[in-house]
Amino acid sequence: MIKFGTGGWRAIIGEDYIKDNVVLVAQAVANIMQTEEVTQKGLVVGYDRRFLSDKSARWVSEVMAGNGIPVQIINKISPTPLIMYYAKTHGNHYGIAITASHNPAEYNGIKIFTLGGRDATEEVTDKVESIVATLTKDDVRQMDYEEAKEQGIIKEVNPFNDYIDTILGMLNVEAIREKELKVLVDPMFGVSKNSLQALLISCRCEVDLIHDRHDTQFGGRLPSPTAVTLNRLANMVVEKKYDIGIGTDGDADRLGIIDEKGNFIHPNDIMALLYYYMLKYKGWSGPVVRNIATTHLLDAIAESFGEKCYEVPVGFKHISAKMEETDAVIGGESSGGLTIRGHIKGKDGIFAAGLLVEMMCVTGKRLAQMLDEIHAEFGNFVMTEDDCRFSHAKKDELVEVLFHEKKLPAFNIPVAKVSYEDGCKVYFENGGWIIARFSGTEPLIRVFAEMSTKEEAESISRQMLSFLGL
Repeated sequence: MIKFGTGGWRAIIGEDYIKDNVVLVAQAVANIMQTEEVTQKGLVVGYDRRFLSDKSARWVSEVMAGNGIPVQIINKISPTPLIMYYAKTHGNHYGIAITASHNPAEYNGIKIFTLGGRDATEEVTDKVESIVATLTKDDVRQMDYEEAKEQGIIKEVNPFNDYIDTILGMLNVEAIREKELKVLVDPMFGVSKNSLQALLISCRCEVDLIHDRHDTQFGGRLPSPTAVTLNRLANMVVEKKYDIGIGTDGDADRLGIIDEKGNFIHPNDIMALLYYYMLKYKGWSGPVVRNIATTHLLDAIAESFGEKCYEVPVGFKHISAKMEETDAVIGGESSGGLTIRGHIKGKDGIFAAGLLVEMMCVTGKRLAQMLDEIHAEFGNFVMTEDDCRFSHAKKDELVEVLFHEKKLPAFNIPVAKVSYEDGCKVYFENGGWIIARFSGTEPLIRVFAEMSTKEEAESISRQMLSFLGL
């Protein structure tokens, strides 16, 4: 079964992620492009460092070529935001990234992009799924990669310099150069090494790297930048006195930050820092967009500047669409992905890292100082996160309780309202909230809770988990 979630189609290599399924997805996209008559600009393809990613990109290219559709393949490991950048700047109506982002090493997958370099909508991915269900291997048209290259149908491209130069053009490079920051980067065995090095060294930062070799097992760890997985980065930042530690996930669209004291800066706080910085220090104006499971600290910051915070379902396509609609300054999510006005329509860990470095240099303040400034003005917002796996039978039970019967725990805090827009989110009268929602890419139910203290958030989360029998 080929099923697209919020982050694309992801499956275990050797089970559902096999060549036969990859080429079926490619043929479905080719059919859509032909039906919509948008084949002229062709399709851009890129890939990450996962097992079979490079080969998968060639398989996709061969299918497109077999359908007479021009292909621009970034024929080297590429951050997902770089692929989106190319699609945006070259007017491709469709693009594909071979990646499973931050998923475990046994996974690989496909992300689809549409015009403007944005994440495909559910309408598009639903269409891909329905077409795939009607296809057989005999329906797949392919042309040999080298033959298609000779005929000019497949063209190998490298937009790396343009991408880095575009980011540099959006940063205050002179301010960064004056500070000569010492930066430690952890690509988590993913694809951000060259991009972050080029960006930061261009700004005259001193840059060192760890975990930068090619390892399809990601060092035995999840390639997701969290307080746990960035433990070595945190220790080295303190030991070697770096100004900041920067970690990125497998395809570099999300980041994790370690401050000079070795503290992990939660992605919620990264979003708050950058929105606050853009409004107060750079003089920008405009709203902010966050998903339904991201901190309400952004709401408080927006309100204080006379702006609005918009809440959307999980999935960056919802964030980018609302940003475009409202001309928002910044949009992001609690998992570490964000973008700002004027950049690509998707999350970009490379750009976000550069903007954080700029913030430190322009303000002359450490990350902890900036956070103290924000919390002193807007109060404390503490989030807890729990991921729980379940059986198929348990999922049916959870769906029945939460979404059909719409039952809730007997919370000891007054409830203001309940939303079922994306999962079940309970808003409390004290400004706190809790949400339970199913992951779009893994067999998980995720429970997020936010209160003014960790103890309150943990307490309300325990109530929900106990109620659900998790």
